[in-house]
Amino acid sequence: MPKSINFITLGCSKNLVDSEKIMGNLNQNKYSVTHESDEHASIVIINTCGFINDAKDESVETILHYVDAKNNGKIKELIVFGCLSQRYPEELKKEIPEVDSWFGVNNSNELVDYLNKAGTYLQESRRILSTPKHYAYLKIAEGCDRTCSFCAIPIIRGKYRSRSINSLAEEAKVLAEKGVKELILIAQDISYYGMDIGKKSLLPELLDELVKIEGIEWIRLNYAYPLNFSNTLLTNISKHDKICKYLDVPLQHINSNILRSMKRGIDKAGTIEFINRLRDKLPGIVLRTTLMTGYPGETENDFYELLDFVKQTRFERLGVFTYSPEEGTEAYNIEDNIDQRLKQQRADILMYEQQKISLDINQQKVGKIFKVITDRREDKYIIGRTEFDAPEVDNEVIISDTAKELKQGMFYNVHIEDATEFEIYGSVV
Repeated sequence: MPKSINFITLGCSKNLVDSEKIMGNLNQNKYSVTHESDEHASIVIINTCGFINDAKDESVETILHYVDAKNNGKIKELIVFGCLSQRYPEELKKEIPEVDSWFGVNNSNELVDYLNKAGTYLQESRRILSTPKHYAYLKIAEGCDRTCSFCAIPIIRGKYRSRSINSLAEEAKVLAEKGVKELILIAQDISYYGMDIGKKSLLPELLDELVKIEGIEWIRLNYAYPLNFSNTLLTNISKHDKICKYLDVPLQHINSNILRSMKRGIDKAGTIEFINRLRDKLPGIVLRTTLMTGYPGETENDFYELLDFVKQTRFERLGVFTYSPEEGTEAYNIEDNIDQRLKQQRADILMYEQQKISLDINQQKVGKIFKVITDRREDKYIIGRTEFDAPEVDNEVIISDTAKELKQGMFYNVHIEDATEFEIYGSVV
């Protein structure tokens, strides 16, 4: 009988893709592979996150949970890989000797070879999807060349490494053949794609190839960077109906002094110009951003400048996290002089303001019709999304299915009848 492996994935969607590719590259005659299954498995593999303190704590707690399961005879082997083990390999081996094998985030080939024991190497297009079959993440690059003072990603994942357009197009074709209708492009910075190869962004050229793939109806862009975001890319987005009028672009802050200390390469005026250019060139675009509170030296005036920016800009989607000092980063050498409770209080204030903005924007949808893709069923409801919403993080559309049998992974036109801060309600027309 084949050995059973259960993958546990923590952290971001980039980690999820790593897990899916390792799962897909295991010899299926030798292993029965599941992802975050409740069923017992002889081997558990944990893909860890090591980005910020909360993520590191969750990774360690998960490892210790499965150490306990191993000690109680519920599993036979425990393997850990990913960002945390890349960042703290020796410390983890010393502190948690019960783990059988450790692999870094950049050692997927070694992990596949270790499990198959046949000199095998990871093939990029071979994946077992852990998402619903109608959408998938397409990781277009690895690592990061940015030097943001607070970010440990370059330390963990290394320099930016773009995949070739041909390899990405081939993987996307395979995904489309499996039934994927929505591609979500991800990297640490998608707007930098190709800069490490040809000194210019090749994202427009990549998008030109991906829109040709039959079966793919939506292409979503996640994790762009505001600096050097080209008008060519904006033109490319506007000319292709398949590219969702949605952009995830983490801005972190608006105060120029804070942005300078963060080494973001852009100031307040440049950030505002960037947002205005996006909304001018792409009317109706929905913007998601992420902001940080409690960066070292953030004064009360700096915070209220950020709050005013949120009120005036009215982002359709917004997330907030508190600053976490990370070893090895430039900001780690700056005194972390803001109490965690104050950091969180400021984050809560921003999110309270965003709830009001989101409610107002959502209520403007009432009475209109939107194209919606259906993600899952919950009781008598179907849960879906518009093109302006990424899975897991954005608004959801709650559709009553009392009149019709709606299918998962299909597109429907939905009439919006009601709205709250983060959900909208409607029925199929």
